[in-house]
Amino acid sequence: MTQKVCFLLRIDPAASDEYVERHDSIWPEMLEALHESGYRNYSMFLDPTGLLVGYLETDDFAVSSSRMAAHPVQQRWSDSMDAMFLPVDPDRPVGAIAPLRHVFDLDRQRAAHPEGVA
Repeated sequence: MTQKVCFLLRIDPAASDEYVERHDSIWPEMLEALHESGYRNYSMFLDPTGLLVGYLETDDFAVSSSRMAAHPVQQRWSDSMDAMFLPVDPDRPVGAIAPLRHVFDLDRQRAAHPEGVA
């Protein structure tokens, strides 16, 4: 079963343009590492205040995260990006992904209630 994972991070607004530029030209080896780790349909959205919303799908987030953390390119990428991140929550390390609770899925709800769907 596919896991849908959404998370929040915060980018220094002064670094927003650089953050976007780096993702426009993301390293091919990083793209391959994300794919090999099991991440699919991975997207990020950035607002002007620096709030970053990430979304991805995977078969097992814990396994995919472990694979990604162990991949050699991950540390180099993090080293090049870490200075752009700001805290989201004082109880969480800066830049750490903490999945949000998934509370609604339109397709799942429609499938569970076919009599109510036009």
